[in-house]
Amino acid sequence: MAFSIPIDKIITYPPEALKSFKLIMYEWVDNLDFALDPAAYLPQAAEYVAVAHELFYEAGWDRDGEIRLMWIPPFALEGVEMEVKIESVGIIVWHVKQKSDGLSWILSPVSLPCGREVAKRNFWIPSPRREGGRGDRRGGDHRR
Repeated sequence: MAFSIPIDKIITYPPEALKSFKLIMYEWVDNLDFALDPAAYLPQAAEYVAVAHELFYEAGWDRDGEIRLMWIPPFALEGVEMEVKIESVGIIVWHVKQKSDGLSWILSPVSLPCGREVAKRNFWIPSPRREGGRGDRRGGDHRR
């Protein structure tokens, strides 16, 4: 087998660090065959998943779908402003696809050019907890 960087060499941060990640909503993540179960790769997976669960839920996630890991190779990040050193390893993002409407919620250590950062853009939030379950269109910080 060819060399592969272990996930623990990419996820070098504690679970609480997820709170500083960019939270992105994106609609078209439709192939989940390459999404990985965190429990298969991280000894403290439950702690990471609990933090991700809280952040996704506060942003509007309906708590359906499974939180998974996805690797983004460094060549796909060309031109992305790097706040962390990832030139040769890429990044792991935390992802959950909402079953009710297919929206994906993503936690990323860097800003990605593909989605809508929750704290910076207006978008439609499908959530039964807001506005009588109809969702709403908001900008600003949704973690209230």
